[in-house]
Amino acid sequence: MPYKTLLFDLDGTLTDPFDGITRSIQYALEKMDAPVPEAKDLHWCIGPPLWESFEVLLNTGDRSVQDRAVAYYRERYTVSGLYENTLIDGITNLLEALRKAGLDLHVCTSKPHAYAGKIVEHFDMMPHFGKVYGSELSGHRSAKADLIAHILEEEGLSAAQTLMIGDRKHDLIGANANGVAGIGVLWGYGSREELEGEGPVLVAAKPSEILQHVQKAA
Repeated sequence: MPYKTLLFDLDGTLTDPFDGITRSIQYALEKMDAPVPEAKDLHWCIGPPLWESFEVLLNTGDRSVQDRAVAYYRERYTVSGLYENTLIDGITNLLEALRKAGLDLHVCTSKPHAYAGKIVEHFDMMPHFGKVYGSELSGHRSAKADLIAHILEEEGLSAAQTLMIGDRKHDLIGANANGVAGIGVLWGYGSREELEGEGPVLVAAKPSEILQHVQKAA
């Protein structure tokens, strides 16, 4: 069945947020008087909800401690980290081609929608998307399975005609939980092994491969 709607993850899929996210995590850890890893050792934090990352980094399941770390993170991220970010090569052409083909596109990110919308606007991507869906500042709907379920209901979408595109296993796990097909991308922060482990319909090495897959399915 041809796809009608594509859901795009943001961090590591549409943009590369490495500097902004890792510097903001380091800032939060300093504020918490915790060990501060080098930026290169924090790449795994890009994708999952922040609370999950701080649970590991601070070695605690105490939600109140995690909340403090998230608050410190946002103290820096909302001022400068948001824009320490670059657009992935080929993404603009992909979005233009998909829209020209008549497909509906939405952003589906674990990042709070209040921040995600600013990033999408900053890179002039908003005209391509119907809506930017993300979590609440409280962390509600930061799990991709919950967020995708919300989008399907909110937009009245058929799971069989919807495609989720992301760079981490969390994107594909969320898609699978909702009966939605998934594409993993290799220009982000997940390995081929991580992505293939969740049974995607495609693991794309470059944005143009997504367009080719969608065209073949039409």
